Amino acid sequence: MNHVNEGASQTQRNSDLVSLEEERVVIQRLQAGEREAFAELYGWYGDVLYRQAILPKLPNRELAEDCLRETFRTALEKIETFRMTNRSIFFWLRRIAINKAIDIHRRHRRDANLAEAVKAEPNIAMNQGLARPDRGLEIADTRRDVDLSLSSLNPRYAKALRLRLIEDRTREECAEILGVSVGNFDVILHRAAKAFRKVYPP
Repeated sequence: MNHVNEGASQTQRNSDLVSLEEERVVIQRLQAGEREAFAELYGWYGDVLYRQAILPKLPNRELAEDCLRETFRTALEKIETFRMTNRSIFFWLRRIAINKAIDIHRRHRRDANLAEAVKAEPNIAMNQGLARPDRGLEIADTRRDVDLSLSSLNPRYAKALRLRLIEDRTREECAEILGVSVGNFDVILHRAAKAFRKVYPP
């Protein structure tokens, strides 16, 4: 039964591919610097990559869409290195997509861990402040820097960080306040943490 399923999957993959001759024409145009040809490549394989390579590894829709954009951005940057063989360019694109999906998953998990660590830091700082009289000034300086950095962010990102990390609200509460699903809130928080790291310290 597994062999039957594998055969059906292979047939489906093959039916999603265009002819090598069509691919060759578009790839030659791209390698000659004709960026408009990229729309054809995206039209052929964007949805297939999204369904077959990205969503199984990144079931969150917004993260998967980010991955698809990064996949084609990288493909466009590296198209001159691609060499035509008797295999479709789809398999080259799929490898890029899988690597991007793995990277994004790791970044998302790392940002989530960072957020938890940042959330715990004020308690640690306050405990240490009992033994160090000057700690209060240091904490005040840190909070001022945090507020200044937050003020430079997209207001939606700043609000997500304030709700989750400063006000210590649950993910469900944050999502309700922002009017999004919990999954979408996680994406917003991920992007907010990424943006915050770029501006902190101010």
